[in-house]
Amino acid sequence: MAEARPERHEITVAPAEAGRRVDRLLADRLPELSRSRLKGLIEAGHLSADGHTILEPARRVKVGQTFAIIVPEVAPAVPQAQAMALTVVYEDESIIVIDKPAGLVVHPAPGHPDRTLVNALIAHCGDSLKGIGGLRRPGIVHRLDKDTSGLIVAAKTDRAHQSLVEQFALRSIERAYLAVVWGTPKPREGRIEGNIGRSPRNRKKMAVLSRSGKPAVTHYRVIKPLAGGAASLVECRLETGRTHQIRVHLTDRGHAVLGDGTYGRGRAGRLGALGAVGRAAVQSLPRQALHAKSLGFRHPESQESLRFESEIPSDIKLLIKSLETL
Repeated sequence: MAEARPERHEITVAPAEAGRRVDRLLADRLPELSRSRLKGLIEAGHLSADGHTILEPARRVKVGQTFAIIVPEVAPAVPQAQAMALTVVYEDESIIVIDKPAGLVVHPAPGHPDRTLVNALIAHCGDSLKGIGGLRRPGIVHRLDKDTSGLIVAAKTDRAHQSLVEQFALRSIERAYLAVVWGTPKPREGRIEGNIGRSPRNRKKMAVLSRSGKPAVTHYRVIKPLAGGAASLVECRLETGRTHQIRVHLTDRGHAVLGDGTYGRGRAGRLGALGAVGRAAVQSLPRQALHAKSLGFRHPESQESLRFESEIPSDIKLLIKSLETL
């Protein structure tokens, strides 16, 4: 493997570019680097002109000025590379889309320092990771809970990461989930809106809050009732992306996700109403019945509209089949 070296770029200001901010000029001339990355490099002292260091991203440029910017070699990622089997749905030089299994944590955190999706992506992508903010790591722009399965996209370059972050901020990314929930929501199609924040009663949980939290909107549609209406298969589409959003919103409406050990406790009466077959199906489910089934966004480079679908995993399929027979 060739040793990574710092890159030096020289940019000479053309007549039509006079008066522009230097960070914007560099962003246009060096499209592989995001403007935020360039701003960081400038403020760290990596830009010079006529032998003088430039520290102001807003500095206006003059015709004929030549700027030199040094892009340091990408630093090794802090998380360790750990080879793990991954279901890669799509991959190119900018992004990678993974069909994540239940049980896999996305990012290292207290209690889960390694063997995460990030560790696996660092090992899988290797040198194709061009660096996010100067570190050789994947750009995680959204997350799935450990026990939620389905589609997740990560950026491999700083520019792709910036684009995906902007698309999430604009709420232009399509995210649809399938959930098996207790009861049958009424109306059978609707919009759940309620701020989500840390529960004042249990800081490890999220809750719908009336006076604080962040705005959250979930659109739901009942696909079909199950077990005579004791449960339902529901599609949820996210307008926002708050922690545990679908699970919290559905629980707040009285329709917790089956198998959810955090928000779905205290359902003994409902469980008993399912009978022996239904009760066994629910109790054998090792996680919440929630799956990220589709993901759509604009490619950061080509601007092509991409859309991916994921099959319902076998454990949720078995649950649905068991409840359909009741």
